[in-house]
Amino acid sequence: MKNKNKKPELMSPIKTRAGLKAATPFADAVYFGVSDLNLRAGSKGIGTEELVGFVKECHREEVKAYLTVNSILYDSDLNNAETLIRKAKEAEVDAVIVWDPAAIEIARDVGVDFFISTQASVSNSKAVDFYERSGAKRVILARELSLRQIKEIRKKTSLELEIFIHGAMCLAISGRCTLSGFFENSSANRGACNQLCRRRWKIADSSGNEIETDGRYYLSPKDICMVEHIPELIEAGVDSFKIEGRQRNPRYVRVVTEIYRKAIDDYFSGSFSKEKAKKWKDDLSEVYNREFSTGFYFGIPGPEGISFDSSGSAATVKRVLTGKVVHYYPEPEVAVLKLQSGLSRGDRFVIEGETTFLEGQVESMEIEGKKIERAKKGEEIGLKVSGRAREGDNFFILLE
Repeated sequence: MKNKNKKPELMSPIKTRAGLKAATPFADAVYFGVSDLNLRAGSKGIGTEELVGFVKECHREEVKAYLTVNSILYDSDLNNAETLIRKAKEAEVDAVIVWDPAAIEIARDVGVDFFISTQASVSNSKAVDFYERSGAKRVILARELSLRQIKEIRKKTSLELEIFIHGAMCLAISGRCTLSGFFENSSANRGACNQLCRRRWKIADSSGNEIETDGRYYLSPKDICMVEHIPELIEAGVDSFKIEGRQRNPRYVRVVTEIYRKAIDDYFSGSFSKEKAKKWKDDLSEVYNREFSTGFYFGIPGPEGISFDSSGSAATVKRVLTGKVVHYYPEPEVAVLKLQSGLSRGDRFVIEGETTFLEGQVESMEIEGKKIERAKKGEEIGLKVSGRAREGDNFFILLE
């Protein structure tokens, strides 16, 4: 029996063209920023001058392109914001993601479709109606809503709704945190969060007496992982599922997007199962994560939602920088590597650069035309790859 629910859009986070390459086999859409107005200040990724070409590349891959312009805007930002949104219109982005009323007004005046960012903390149907009257095509709901609340909103509006299904959770409501700005004059709401919540904190009184805390991370939330609950999310009638992680590496994008693609497609084919979902969750733990929780979807999280023991990655597979690409021969598809540590036949690897994403297993390598089973630090080897590598690309091996 065919499922009557509408298949939701699957949206991946992109920092570079390599990320786009990682996402495109599985994503329906990507979102990205190109300036300091996108809550990822200082992120080296796609430049404003590349926007037109990048969007064309997305569309060639049959992927929608959404540009984030979701920082708080000061008067000194308004000209830049208008220039950027006009450039987005010229580039034919599918929508800009905004929430500052000035950015909304600019997008409306320019005539480009816009979505309301989760930064707006939309948590009820009246707010959705307000933004719909303002011209929004979609609202990205607050991450602090329960699944029950999302269903209630869905009943009362026909506007497109989007939710986060995987990735980092912010300590503050919809990311509006003041810790970084207050202590280090580096505002999270301007894309410059220093992530003070991911540090160890001590409990002390005004006299300097401290409670022993064993160096735990009391303010570091676990990541959302909803792969086991994809059926409930689809049946809630949400239009778009978003993966968080615009600062993550391309392999993270590939692994997470591919797994959620499988979960969504299996639901609609009737082959989704708890056993598969458990395996997918294990696979997701291979890439960057701070342990997993279900966030606010099934109630306000308590201590089980905090990653007390570490604010770093709990990934079960580590990427180890092992060398650099110094040359590439396209006809035999061979990358020449200068090794920084040893390499053996059978090792899993990833090659990454600004525009490169290749993943594989070492099956054939040689030195001066002679096939070898192992290579040592400092050696220059030829490695058979599947796809184009570029000089300067990083070569990583994957270790469990």
